[in-house]
Amino acid sequence: MALYRTLTTAATLALSLLCAGTGYTQMDDKYQPNAESKKYPEGSAIERRVRMAAIAANPAYTRTFDLSALPDYVPEERPTGTLRLCGNNYIGDSPLGGWWKDAFEKYQPGIKIEYNLQTAATAIPCLGFGLADIGITHEPSFYDYLSYQRLRGHAPTGITILTGSYDVVGWQNNMVIVVNKANPITQVSMTQLDGIFGAQRAGGWIGTTWHPELARGPEKDIRHWGQLGLTGEWTNRPINTYGYSLRYATALEFSDKVLHSTDKWNENLLGFGNYNKADGKTYLEADQIVDHVRDDPNAIAYVRFHPKFPADVKILDVGATDAGPFIHYSMESLQNHTYPLWGGQSFWIDIEPGKKVDPKIREFIRFVLSKQGQELLEKDGKYLPLDAATVQEGLKKLR
Repeated sequence: MALYRTLTTAATLALSLLCAGTGYTQMDDKYQPNAESKKYPEGSAIERRVRMAAIAANPAYTRTFDLSALPDYVPEERPTGTLRLCGNNYIGDSPLGGWWKDAFEKYQPGIKIEYNLQTAATAIPCLGFGLADIGITHEPSFYDYLSYQRLRGHAPTGITILTGSYDVVGWQNNMVIVVNKANPITQVSMTQLDGIFGAQRAGGWIGTTWHPELARGPEKDIRHWGQLGLTGEWTNRPINTYGYSLRYATALEFSDKVLHSTDKWNENLLGFGNYNKADGKTYLEADQIVDHVRDDPNAIAYVRFHPKFPADVKILDVGATDAGPFIHYSMESLQNHTYPLWGGQSFWIDIEPGKKVDPKIREFIRFVLSKQGQELLEKDGKYLPLDAATVQEGLKKLR
């Protein structure tokens, strides 16, 4: 069976390479390198900024959410000085960073904002070396946490400040679970996803702390569709798993949410990475994943939802538990955080044990979490604003 899978997968991959661009998935060309961006080193911060300029400048959605439950920003202190932020380039590339800076400096004229927003990859190192007061990024990698612990003697504190986008690539567009259109399944739980994509493990990570109680045995592996309740011809069909190369942040995010931050994945997982085709266009990993799910009746994959997402694969509803409820992927279920695989970006700050948060940092985070700060994020129209419960969790950390 393993040999058969290997041979058929290789044949499918070869076919997809031949057919890509002629009936196979091709994400919007606006994400491809253009004449202007090709003037700069491929993959550099400036090349990405130029390539994504039109997307960054314009809202991707115009709908509004009810933000009335969020607190108004009222200054509690009047600190002075410079506040340095490092990390996520998309906040600086779009108008959002400038809007936050201008609005906050009107509330707090004694504070000046300085941005160094080249890439989220620098957020935790900048914070650890004292080059920034706030780092902006998603959940840090294991080695980000470890290096910070070595430098500071404690972990950084993360406060969620926005929800990832519905479908805007780069602005942390969120993950969906997809299967072949012929598959009768309609929903899956987070526990089942662990069984499908994971494997026997001795424990799991929370930050840099190993937790043996997160171990599970091979009896919880799910390798055939019958284990998910399918019957008839589907009962003994193998489950073939697809996703991202394990070096990508997307794979780490999925592992953090589903596999308890372990690297124990299903042995048959095929992971994909971007590469340039002969015509010069980038064959994106998400397109490759969807193409394989379309071609493989036994496939299931995690993939980031994106513009022009193909209608000829099926998106499953996801439940936080086996009992549900099972939530459909939508802009609303992302914004209110009922969709279990939602993701976001955080302000990462240094809070020494027993000490208070720097007033400059505290006031700026309070502003970003306020109705005024989240309305500007909504106006920018790519990231999604927070729900009231998440805002209150963040404010509690500041206290």
